Amino acid sequence: MPKITVIQKDGTPKSIEAQEGWSLMEITRDADVPEIEGVCGGSMACATCHMIVHPHWADKVEALDNEKTAEENDMLDLAHDVCETSRLGCQIRMSKELDGLIVAVPGAKRDW
Repeated sequence: MPKITVIQKDGTPKSIEAQEGWSLMEITRDADVPEIEGVCGGSMACATCHMIVHPHWADKVEALDNEKTAEENDMLDLAHDVCETSRLGCQIRMSKELDGLIVAVPGAKRDW
């Protein structure tokens, strides 16, 4: 099963087994990452699943049919700590090609 690493607010990495076909929002919420709420259930009606994709992974995520849409950008306008690689977790589907993916929660201590 593929794994992702979530950098938490205090900078601590959390390794999570990731079910293929699930969204990153579902994966992180089910793994009890407190900053990822997913209030709208993945309908892209909020920004409570905002996460920051490690720059090394950003292009690969986009290339795997997870392109950032204008609608997603509009929702990210409502989020805090937004940067170039910010994404809504509900819009990224996990696949084996994303094994090893690194993301951070907003406000996390990170060096990238």
